[in-house]
Amino acid sequence: MIRHFLHAGTSLVVDLREDRFPVVHHWGQSLGHISDEQLVQVAEVTAFSLGDGGTAWTTNDLPIIPLAHQGWSARPGLATCRLDSTAFSPCSQHVDHEVSEEKGATVITSSGTDTVHHLTITTTIRLEPSGIIRVSGTITNTCGADAAASDASSTSCDTASPEHESLMVQELTFFFPLPDSATEILDLTGHHLSERRIQRCDFPVGTHLRESWEGRPGHDATTWVIAGDHGFGWRRGTVHGVHLAWSGNTRSIAMNTAAGNKLIGAGELLMPGEVVLNPGQTYTSPWTVYSWGHGLDELAGRSHTYMRALPSHRDKPRPVLLNVWEAVYFDHSLDKLLDLAELAAQVGIERYVLDDGWFGSRRDDTSGLGDWFESPDVWPTSLAPLATRVQELGMEFGLWFEPEMINVDSDLARQHPDWILGDGLGGAPEHRNQRVLDLCAPGAWDYLYNAISTLVETHNIAYIKWDHNSPLVSTGHEVADPTSGRSGAAAVHDQTLALYRLLDALHERFPELEIESCAGGGGRIDLGIMERTQRVWASDCIDAHDRQNIYRGTSLLLAPEFIGTHVAAGRAHTTLRDLDVDFRAGTAIWGHMGVEWDLTKATATELDRLAATIALHKEHRDLLHSGVTVHADLPDDDDLRIEGVVSQDGSQALYEIACLGQLLAWPSAPRPLPGLDPERMYHIELATDPYPELRKAPTWMTSEGADLPGSWLSTVGIAMPMLHPDHLVLLKVTAIDSSAHTSGRQE
Repeated sequence: MIRHFLHAGTSLVVDLREDRFPVVHHWGQSLGHISDEQLVQVAEVTAFSLGDGGTAWTTNDLPIIPLAHQGWSARPGLATCRLDSTAFSPCSQHVDHEVSEEKGATVITSSGTDTVHHLTITTTIRLEPSGIIRVSGTITNTCGADAAASDASSTSCDTASPEHESLMVQELTFFFPLPDSATEILDLTGHHLSERRIQRCDFPVGTHLRESWEGRPGHDATTWVIAGDHGFGWRRGTVHGVHLAWSGNTRSIAMNTAAGNKLIGAGELLMPGEVVLNPGQTYTSPWTVYSWGHGLDELAGRSHTYMRALPSHRDKPRPVLLNVWEAVYFDHSLDKLLDLAELAAQVGIERYVLDDGWFGSRRDDTSGLGDWFESPDVWPTSLAPLATRVQELGMEFGLWFEPEMINVDSDLARQHPDWILGDGLGGAPEHRNQRVLDLCAPGAWDYLYNAISTLVETHNIAYIKWDHNSPLVSTGHEVADPTSGRSGAAAVHDQTLALYRLLDALHERFPELEIESCAGGGGRIDLGIMERTQRVWASDCIDAHDRQNIYRGTSLLLAPEFIGTHVAAGRAHTTLRDLDVDFRAGTAIWGHMGVEWDLTKATATELDRLAATIALHKEHRDLLHSGVTVHADLPDDDDLRIEGVVSQDGSQALYEIACLGQLLAWPSAPRPLPGLDPERMYHIELATDPYPELRKAPTWMTSEGADLPGSWLSTVGIAMPMLHPDHLVLLKVTAIDSSAHTSGRQE
């Protein structure tokens, strides 16, 4: 039975057959109304199969879990085996399907049983109100439960050895088809201090594989793997992308098979023996997320809309914050910290965050990690003098933690060496002088929950910066995991679920508490962690020049209000590049704005400029954190940037025109402003005074602005100012009619 579902401009055409899991025939551009009679013919006009002897090695009716028993000779979607090497090729003899509606989403639940190999598989497809599609699945070891119904030739689990009873799950990856027009791939890569840099390549025959093996997505991780029309851009070409909403090891795949099928999928990367199911136990996969669009802006926009509907999303304005790390590092002098608080309040900051160094013996990064109590040496009367003064100044108080990590030189490690993840041979590699705390070790989870809760309650902490600096490499349980009963096993899967439980429990106890995911900068950014946090730290690099690219890549997945964007010192600590305050602050306004700068060393002029930009951010904060993110399509090798945010109804917009380097040819010809409604009239003006060194600008930029139709602004555009490298101007665009149109807007 073929069904057609439609939400927010996304059509999903799926065949629900009794002999296999759902077959997706189309996902993406709206197909409008299709009658039941026409749907019957879909299978006929799309069906194609080649093979002999009843085995179809080329087929157009692949289910979302392609399996070998259906003749699929490429990578299967499911890999299992029992410890005696049986059940290596699972096969569901019959699949039941159910369609329902849940909170505006269409939900397709499919369940199949393999009575020969004693397991059941259930898949869930959700077409969300935002137009994205999410897929998850469960595998249950039914050894013993279905012995009576099993084939006579199969081995009964009632009399089987333990090696036959236990089922190892090696992979569960879901695949959706891609149109043949998808000839180019875009994904993201990078490293610490240069995360989520966009890269592109042709889509040749073969497999494009991106994996993360460090126990988190990592600084080099791709958020999306995207396939699209040749030359697709921000506003052009059809693109389809996949993302895994998981904070552990991940695998993302684009396949262009010799059989002619193009597929895209993702799943959890499981270490050997990491998931072994005893009879009756179940493995549930993370959500695989699919989005599409006419250009990257629309694909990202669906993700942003989905995120803004999550329960974790805060509807209140995102407070501008000061993080004191680059101002003081480990030197926690109360007088200096109080001076920073006074200046922060003066320039309009609303949240004050004390970073690493406040606890235990933590005077540098070699000791104390894990001892979550206020240092009597640095804070003899506790954090109260600082927290109280911060709150008296009208700011919220926030605190840095790194709960999942531990220094070997700490009271906690000396008391509980069995709480440290290791490889069974003396431990895993250290990074930044630290190891990983086993959240599944008996007592460890409770210790963290109680220690964090006590501090939150004592000092009325509104915000936690939750860091995670070390990768989980060669990490296993040193003691038996109470859930699985196994010791010495790979621990990433268990650790990730325990982290989720800890974050969920803290939010349940403190509903207003906000948590930032900071994994050595941007090492753990995915939709799994975003279900439980309100912000990410995109990178430890706060150089505004580099942040332009880091922010651009991060916003492909995350809405602006989730991305921490800070104003750094005049000379960047990570790159030693010198940048003026207007460029630094103008770059920071686009996300969840903050400051990470020793304000006691700023000049009066710099403080005034910073305060003015913070005020500008607050003036446009509702727009920035609710509107549609847009980018102009310009040459890939050009250092000119035109991007911004347009309100959902097209009535207002804020744009940035930035120059990151010397251009090969100055763009004197007009350039369009993307995303405006072509049927409306707009007033366009500078949002701030131009910086004094601006060499040459169109006349209207130095006057009261101009009134132009949206059709002109979004098609022909405006002449560019002649910017110096690492300078920008901000444009404010406001509709001057009362009508709301959407003909030129993305849905």
